[in-house]
Amino acid sequence: MMQDRRKNKRTDMPSKLVIKRLDGNGGNEVAINISDISKTGIGFECKEALQIGEVYEAYLTIWTKEVIHSFLQIVRIELATDGYYGYGAIFIGMPEMDISRIEVYQTVTGE
Repeated sequence: MMQDRRKNKRTDMPSKLVIKRLDGNGGNEVAINISDISKTGIGFECKEALQIGEVYEAYLTIWTKEVIHSFLQIVRIELATDGYYGYGAIFIGMPEMDISRIEVYQTVTGE
């Protein structure tokens, strides 16, 4: 079994995210399913093949229906079942206010 190296608590958050590349290639927006989120990163699945190391612009709809605009750098990719890819990404330049929103959600839900 692989050792969990996460430094921050992870939370499953029922939400969707729209993501697009910053370099102008692959301008399609893609809906993804979030499997977990922490103040430093996010885990999600989608059918699109994204590139490790690339930075994507994201619009995350959180539990309050507010949208957090963020940038994600892909750090992990795995082929999941049913044709979906599993991704791990870290937030790039996430404002402290948005980090606090994620922490509040984790506190309220007890996760």
